[in-house]
Amino acid sequence: MFEIIYMRADYEPWWQFEGWEEYIQDRKVFDCEETAQTGLSELITRFRQECEYEAEKDGKFWAFWNVKEVCYCEDCAEDLQLYHGLIFMKDGKPHPLSKK
Repeated sequence: MFEIIYMRADYEPWWQFEGWEEYIQDRKVFDCEETAQTGLSELITRFRQECEYEAEKDGKFWAFWNVKEVCYCEDCAEDLQLYHGLIFMKDGKPHPLSKK
């Protein structure tokens, strides 16, 4: 089983800090890797159109952000950057895209 997880948090998705699952906004489940990769490509294209910046890590994590999209942290007493994160998963674990 393949999944694409979309999360929105004040850190990039590859950190997966304790409780990261609370930031999940959406999950898309696929039986076939090819279909999952197509779905991922569509999401990456969408976020590239909506966000100014992006970063990728290990072929399984993507982060997108806009400088003005922030949230206030009471503990830090400052604004923190918000990230739109995508994680490509296989059998419940982050998994790099297969090379075609």
